[in-house]
Amino acid sequence: MSPIVVIERYEEHRSAIQRLLLSILTCFADGKLFEQSQDELTESLNSLCSYYPFVSLLYLLDAEGRQVSSNIPGRFYKDHPRIGTGVDRGKRPYYLAAKQSDGAVITEPYLSSIKNELCLSVCCKVLDKDGSVSGYIVLDVDLAATLNFLSGETMRAYFEPGLKGVYSLIVLGLFTVAAILLYAAGNECAQILYKAVTQQDAKLIPFGMVIYLTLALAIFDLAKTTLEEEVLLYKDILKHSSTRRTITRFIAAIIIALSIEALLMIFKSALQNSGQFIVEAVWVVIAAAFMLLCLGVYVYLGSRAEVMLLSQKQQARD
Repeated sequence: MSPIVVIERYEEHRSAIQRLLLSILTCFADGKLFEQSQDELTESLNSLCSYYPFVSLLYLLDAEGRQVSSNIPGRFYKDHPRIGTGVDRGKRPYYLAAKQSDGAVITEPYLSSIKNELCLSVCCKVLDKDGSVSGYIVLDVDLAATLNFLSGETMRAYFEPGLKGVYSLIVLGLFTVAAILLYAAGNECAQILYKAVTQQDAKLIPFGMVIYLTLALAIFDLAKTTLEEEVLLYKDILKHSSTRRTITRFIAAIIIALSIEALLMIFKSALQNSGQFIVEAVWVVIAAAFMLLCLGVYVYLGSRAEVMLLSQKQQARD
């Protein structure tokens, strides 16, 4: 997911994410963590990650905001360097917010300096038996992984590389077919030039070239759409707009190809003075117009349905 998609989905599920993270840290926070060694902290965090795999980092701060443990990475984020001991984090937003609060606090999304990905920090104050501040427990979570966990897309992330590989092979095949059609159009163009030089009749040859080019355009556009929608861009399958965008682009390419083919049939019939393909061309034009009308109705109804869903979600939040 791109950062803008992650932020948009976070805003949509902000309340659920914050309640989940605050409950996790509230249950996990314990003054005994300050008495554990690095290996014991790692074991404690791994047990937490078995339930919540999006937790990426744990570290402890003293009462003044200085880090008293190294960064403890979660079991799924072992590439994190174990550094940070002694770093002054007294000016970090999560520390300042937790210092003024009696419970756990959560930050707004920010770019992690370690992974260069959007994350959230959850911080909780830990008190001694006499009520004084013992320190602060901080958990960093991967925001994209958190969203996948809540939406049930965790397994999808494992299969996504393989699915993109299959789509890439299909796109490569489509591009190959488009290249063959372009080669055929080139041969037709060479024949036109040859017959023009030798002053032979070549009135109908250009139509073959245009047909090849039209088919190449349609197939190339289909390959490009598939490449963008299924390989290069993130597709939120839970949003109706994603599916509607893909179908709209695909049907639009077909409508354009049909319209061009109908015009070619009309022109070819006019040049031959036979009227042989006029009826078929009219039916193709009617089919293209009908598809365009159906596409307009589909886009309109889809947008209306999405507006209704967003309205219902807003009412539920209020």
